[in-house]
Amino acid sequence: MTRAGGGGARTGLSGRLEGPSPTTRTRTFALTAVSSAVCGAALLGPAALPATATPHRPAPDTSPGERAGRLPDAWAGDGRADRAPGVPADILTDATADATAGPTTDLRTDATTGARADAPAEDAPVTAGELLAEVRSCRQISRGKYRTDAGSAKATVPVCATGDAVFWKADMDIDCDGRRTKVCNKKTDPYFQPQTAFTSSRGKPLDSAALPFVVVPAPSRTWDYRKSGLTGGSVVAVIYEGRVRYAVIGDTGPAGIIGEGSYAMAEELSIDPHPTTGGAASGVTYIAFKDSRISPIESRAKAESRGEELARAFVGR
Repeated sequence: MTRAGGGGARTGLSGRLEGPSPTTRTRTFALTAVSSAVCGAALLGPAALPATATPHRPAPDTSPGERAGRLPDAWAGDGRADRAPGVPADILTDATADATAGPTTDLRTDATTGARADAPAEDAPVTAGELLAEVRSCRQISRGKYRTDAGSAKATVPVCATGDAVFWKADMDIDCDGRRTKVCNKKTDPYFQPQTAFTSSRGKPLDSAALPFVVVPAPSRTWDYRKSGLTGGSVVAVIYEGRVRYAVIGDTGPAGIIGEGSYAMAEELSIDPHPTTGGAASGVTYIAFKDSRISPIESRAKAESRGEELARAFVGR
């Protein structure tokens, strides 16, 4: 547009040229005006039309979302830029027209792809929310309910089942039984016992301070964990306040009480692990996967890898 204006100025200057006579001056003016108009039109080439220039494509390393954000204003509407005011349509060259008909659809597709890329990756760890969504309703398989503590007046916790797991929602008491350590012994835990229901691959009691494990109620008329495809070494996902940790079944407790984990289990969930003053009063979900026994039982790495694998299948990934 600036150059078009400049062309008009030249025409005006040509009109003011003085000739030998009025007649000659008139003819000179007319010829000069025609010549100037032709020159002005010639000057209005693609370079005079900044709005119709080929849009700059983003650098290859820009993300799809960034590409969508950088679309030129000239791509609004039907994808063509308005031509400069006063420029005849036939001045737009074929090359310029081709440049303005860019692939707007492709760019929108890239932006959509970029939005999809923001979704969690398939190989991301299973979240607490995903697991809890699968255990919102309970199909009770226990014949009754369990208390969470010996002093509880009422039994409130059922054992529920899904196709691949059983689960319960309770508190977490601290189990410090098994191998005697600096944090688990008679001095720290008045109820300390130097054995666990299940033993290590060497036949030794499990180490409550080092191995995250879950305690299940001893078999009874209310529920027998063995009939649900569970045993020592079965993998359990434990969820508390948005955290997911994988453990094994490592011990049994009183037949009428549910909701207990080892010292190390509590530490993994950022629960106070002290055997007499620690634990969590509520909000702990235990999901025990059927037929999932690992060996050796004391392998934390196997419990974690197998647990993640089972959790993926459980939530349908």
